[in-house]
Amino acid sequence: MVKKIIFLLVTGMVIYSCAKVPLSGRNQLSLVSNSEVLPLAYQQYDEVLKNSKVVTNTAEGQMVVRVGKRIAEAVEAYMREKGYEKDLEGFAWEFNLIDENTVNAWCMPGGKVAFYTGIMPICQDEAGVAVVMGHEVAHAIAHHARERMSNGMLLNGLLGGVQVAMGQNPTLTQSIFLQAAGVGGQLGMLKFSRSHELEADQLGLNFMALAGYDPRVAPAFWERMSAAGSGAAPPEFLSTHPGPNRRIDELNKQMPEALNYYEKSNKR
Repeated sequence: MVKKIIFLLVTGMVIYSCAKVPLSGRNQLSLVSNSEVLPLAYQQYDEVLKNSKVVTNTAEGQMVVRVGKRIAEAVEAYMREKGYEKDLEGFAWEFNLIDENTVNAWCMPGGKVAFYTGIMPICQDEAGVAVVMGHEVAHAIAHHARERMSNGMLLNGLLGGVQVAMGQNPTLTQSIFLQAAGVGGQLGMLKFSRSHELEADQLGLNFMALAGYDPRVAPAFWERMSAAGSGAAPPEFLSTHPGPNRRIDELNKQMPEALNYYEKSNKR
């Protein structure tokens, strides 16, 4: 009887805590708020920068900043137009380039973006940077880290919000946050993460188009990314990222909508 009551309470809390991803409309779990997550994100972002060689003042670094600001401005305008202003509350966009030969980029909640110099040769140019930037900005707009953190807390029985969870088990809560923000990972989250990657691809393609970047460069970027892996990438089942061929197929399906945004952006 007690187990049944607990199950009903948890089920009710999960249903009550459901939100919708802006623009895509997908339902997502939201046990924590931006006001709880963003301070953790900003603290962690500053910590990463403090312990890294930041080269944002270089030509490549300034290109990352330029593309980031351009996409962020276009997305903010579009979000306001669609009535999603509240989803941007507390955002403080920041774009940096870190000198490290890692083929990666990431975005923490609230718009804190970092590129690594290792991904710049694959980007090749500003349009290539826009492919990655649109994708990373999409993670922030879709509140993927907040959703992942909510799922992690639910799996670990931490249902009272971040402050309560910190009081109950600060080490576990911090670990859940780092995994949610993309620092670390676990096999049980992989399928969930792949769905986020595909959603970020879809939204990101539209975002770069809204900012006036030709979305048709995106499939070519993923072809270069695939070639850079030289067959050494892990199977999709064990990867947090979908395989390049699947990504390219999904991007091509999305292309007509993105091109519509691109054409409209060029008429402004």
